[in-house]
Amino acid sequence: MEISDSPSTPKPTRPLAGRLFDVLSGFGLATITMLLLGLLTWFATLEQIDNGLYPTLTKYFDWKSLFLLPELNGKIVPLPLPGGYWVCAVLLLNLILGGVVRIRKGWNHVGNLISHFGIIFMLLGGGVAHHFSERGNMAIGEGESSNAAEDYFEYVVEVTEIIAGKPQKIHVIRGKDISDLTDAKLRTFRLPEMPFDLELTYYLKNTVPVSAAERAPDRGQFVADGYFLMEKPKLAKAEEAERYTAGCYARIVNRDGTREAPFILAGASFHPYSHRVGDRIFTIDMRKRLWPMPFTVKLDEFTADFHPGTMQPAKFISKVTRQENGGEAKVTIQMNEPMRYEGLTFFQASYGPPGAGPGQKMYSVFEIVRNPADKWPEYSLWIVAFGMAVTFLVKLISFLSAGSRKKRHV
Repeated sequence: MEISDSPSTPKPTRPLAGRLFDVLSGFGLATITMLLLGLLTWFATLEQIDNGLYPTLTKYFDWKSLFLLPELNGKIVPLPLPGGYWVCAVLLLNLILGGVVRIRKGWNHVGNLISHFGIIFMLLGGGVAHHFSERGNMAIGEGESSNAAEDYFEYVVEVTEIIAGKPQKIHVIRGKDISDLTDAKLRTFRLPEMPFDLELTYYLKNTVPVSAAERAPDRGQFVADGYFLMEKPKLAKAEEAERYTAGCYARIVNRDGTREAPFILAGASFHPYSHRVGDRIFTIDMRKRLWPMPFTVKLDEFTADFHPGTMQPAKFISKVTRQENGGEAKVTIQMNEPMRYEGLTFFQASYGPPGAGPGQKMYSVFEIVRNPADKWPEYSLWIVAFGMAVTFLVKLISFLSAGSRKKRHV
């Protein structure tokens, strides 16, 4: 009797969309992203000691940073890594597809589902903070006080009247309203409280005023009062963009429609432009945007601990006094221990002057963040903890129930 094996039915090929879904929702991709985030965090923690907090965060976790090379002790580490922002984006997609869509449903898995929602909420909070938070810095010398932070990038134009040597109400033209005025594009800003309006044009992101008597315009730039704006080259590293100094040309438009001679506004200028109307004096200045704090910070003492035998700082410590409504509070701010108050977070970013000798007066630089998602990580941790507790209780109840059934059977 002859027995012949019937040909096995070929397994249907899984569609490309299905295979892609398996990869994006798989545990392997989650493991890779977690390992990459661990590496990025480790390198960034070490690199910020030399390069400062904000430049390091920008290098490692800004959305514009697709790939990067770590740097330790001033030396490049030949290990290309993807930017942390995009690693988190891939992890978020993986959690949604694998931890919510693909996960087994039912009461036995509700704890895991809750925990995954908590992690997703944490990653979304990071995205909100990255795109919608405000960041600036505040430099304070020992024994001095400040109640305003300076934005890292945004240049604004400030117009105010000077009375008895003091500025009155300041009219601020925001950076988003002038940054597109490149080339010959022109815009007139109405100043109802002033006896004139202001016309701005030829905005440059990184420039410096140069005397035409010392150097002739190389691109046919317009010369105003013997000076022209020379564009500076773009810095090699994106994280150095905070050093840019913006500039533009301005012209006063009087109420009768007449226009004054053009002049230069530049972030690199030391003094504002002054304009007199009768007995009234006005100043027009371009500077990085200031945003006021709801309290005053006084730096009482700054200290830096260094690694033995080196000038590499191990940590910075600032002892400050927070002054508000006649009351005071003593606070210590140091690396990884910020001050959180009134929706603001003060991080210890850097210090100066570089190479200060014994007894020299120091100053401390704080990075100040106003973050609408500041508490989201805390909330997400509570959600994850609750999900893990539910998972533990479900497993415990299942174990006890199985034990009871076994005893009844015996």
